[in-house]
Amino acid sequence: MKKTILALTLALSLQGLAAASAADNDYIMCPGDQLQVVVYGHEDLSSPPNSNTTPYTVRPDGKVTFPLIGDIDVTGKTVTEFTRQLEVSLAEYLVRPQVSVNILKLGTTRVYVLGEVKKPGLYELEKSHRVLDALGKAEGFTEKAAKKKIFLIRKGAEEPVLVNINNFLKKSDQSQNYVLNEGDCLYLTSNGKIDIGRDIMPFISGAYMVSEIKNND
Repeated sequence: MKKTILALTLALSLQGLAAASAADNDYIMCPGDQLQVVVYGHEDLSSPPNSNTTPYTVRPDGKVTFPLIGDIDVTGKTVTEFTRQLEVSLAEYLVRPQVSVNILKLGTTRVYVLGEVKKPGLYELEKSHRVLDALGKAEGFTEKAAKKKIFLIRKGAEEPVLVNINNFLKKSDQSQNYVLNEGDCLYLTSNGKIDIGRDIMPFISGAYMVSEIKNND
């Protein structure tokens, strides 16, 4: 047990350091992000620093509206990928466009972390929006937590996703450290027998609740 807790603590610490030192280019964009976009030589398309120009903002549907191009879906894209997409799309109108994109203000993703964690509740995630980030906000597992049976409940999904965080902690299986979306609910089960209908399904409504709260802000 102590080794597992230590592994989680170390993983969270390393992840925090990595996030702090990583360039914005590796950041996966999310709704609410405000962007500074500079198209060199084309001030009419740019939102330069220290101006009154409203920054480009990622909408709740994951899209950004950009002049000439229209709506661009940035869901799951890094800043580097979005920058490249802008350059490719603008190349239809401009000669060899060069684009720079920076994050002015991070959007937040609100998720529930419930069950066998030390501080269950609703949390806002910034910068990184993954399972370990949410567990860190909830201050980690309780002693009863079954780390091989964490349920990720997504809005609109018919069934929860089974997460085995042990595979991430012990085998560095990145596939288990899912990116979390607005309204997701992480439910940590105990080591006892789990009844999906009794123990998990009631929390699915929580996935809708977070989304409604955000949309009504």
